[in-house]
Amino acid sequence: MRQQFWILVIESKSAQFDVMSALPQALAYLLAKPPSQQESLGLLVNGREFVFLKLLQQAQYLYSRAFSIEQSEDFCWVLSILKFLSQQTLKADS
Repeated sequence: MRQQFWILVIESKSAQFDVMSALPQALAYLLAKPPSQQESLGLLVNGREFVFLKLLQQAQYLYSRAFSIEQSEDFCWVLSILKFLSQQTLKADS
């Protein structure tokens, strides 16, 4: 799974860019990778918001709503999801 989790980060000093502006580039990266039986996952980040991305087939994808670190409940969700993904990665490596 470690090789299947792709991260695209928009770097900016201020979080003025909409996190969804990273979607086309992230999809291009996911579509360019070699085919695999495992799901392809991505994460869009702009320093303030997080959006999780899943490539289903070559032309289909899903994405989560934008989670904001400014909302304590959203921040807890993001940490929980990242923790789950790291645990899955560790299981896949052992």
